[in-house]
Amino acid sequence: MAELHLTVTYKKKQMRPLLWLAYVVFPLWSLVAPFTIGLIVTMVLSKSLSLPPLFTFGLIFFLSIAFILGLAYSAFAEDKSIHITKEGISFPLFLLPALKLKRHRNWDELASAELIETSQETYLRLGFKSDDSTVSLSLSSFDRKQLEEMLLAVELWGKQCERGDRLIGYQKELQGENTTKDLPGYTQMWEEELARRFHATTFIPLEPGKELQDGKLVVEKQLAFGGLSAIYLVQKEKKDLYVLKEAVVPEDVDEDNRKIAEEYLMRESKMLFSLSHPHIASVVDYFVEEGRTYLLLNYIHGQDLRQLIAQNGVQKESIVIDWVRQLAEAIAYLHSQDPPVIHRDITPDNMVLRENGDVIIIDFGAANEFVGTATGTLIGKQAYIAPEQLRGKACPQSDLYALGGTAFYLLTGRDPVPLSQPDLLKVLPESN
Repeated sequence: MAELHLTVTYKKKQMRPLLWLAYVVFPLWSLVAPFTIGLIVTMVLSKSLSLPPLFTFGLIFFLSIAFILGLAYSAFAEDKSIHITKEGISFPLFLLPALKLKRHRNWDELASAELIETSQETYLRLGFKSDDSTVSLSLSSFDRKQLEEMLLAVELWGKQCERGDRLIGYQKELQGENTTKDLPGYTQMWEEELARRFHATTFIPLEPGKELQDGKLVVEKQLAFGGLSAIYLVQKEKKDLYVLKEAVVPEDVDEDNRKIAEEYLMRESKMLFSLSHPHIASVVDYFVEEGRTYLLLNYIHGQDLRQLIAQNGVQKESIVIDWVRQLAEAIAYLHSQDPPVIHRDITPDNMVLRENGDVIIIDFGAANEFVGTATGTLIGKQAYIAPEQLRGKACPQSDLYALGGTAFYLLTGRDPVPLSQPDLLKVLPESN
């Protein structure tokens, strides 16, 4: 998925007879009707048809209606997908009557979500405030992993939706079940899609619901956290999603180095705030609150290149060349600053492909430089780290080394062997 787009299959048992009926009558409306219409028109044009004109017109009209109804019925019976994006949710055609003929609903229309049990089935009932319509979805008609992802979407984007206690309990139970079975569940949709992009390098992170900047920012989810930083998905002014990076100075750093590190972070943050390039995720704000330092970055919708290769396989050489060209332009822009800005972590995980084909460098912020400077911590993945960076002497050429390693991965599907000089022709698939 180039942009967060979840397709959930909803196989309602009551629709199976209708689907089989569509298959049975398919030859009649899709083949017989058009063929008969064509035959009649041909005979009329050749003046070899002796039927009355009114009867002929009525027959053509009837067959045309049969074809149109057959086409509509087939689409109605075969549509079993629920499409979920950041903007809203679209339901299958057969649910149109319950939805008062409005199949797509924006998230701000969703007023309630609750579980309803009958003697035979449990339903997820969604209520919409725009027209007071409700739709009941049978839980047994969902794949359980997809159902978990759908419920997470309701939790994440249905800001005005009141979720019932039973639904919340069921969702937690479902998440625990999938964790026990070692299934990705919602992790695959968001934690893998988002958290994996941002490196967390031991302190208490902010909890979901925490407000910052006088309520302008609300923490939606912890994406990653560790010894030196935390990353959150936040919503700004109840509208757009952003990524918030929190950087902290380790407690064991002496006061002088702490001040140096904090000044460095402030200086680097202000510099990064001024950067603007179409292939770099922008730092949109920098602030300090309650003794914590934060960077606010644009959230880039798309799929990171590591995930793309894992799902779709290695890419053609021409495609990789175009991606590397875009990335090289962005890196050249960073290195052209005074002083040069070194990313230090150019990897497939930190590149996102948008729907329009643009590749964007993400996780770019002062936190990487800050952590490395304040603590001597090595930033970057071993397979993509240049020798001089291993010695703590990162330079602009270090990013180019990592870019070459990224290209190697895109062409082969393998991480490069650290500090080696591989023969690309021996590992490059022949299809490329």
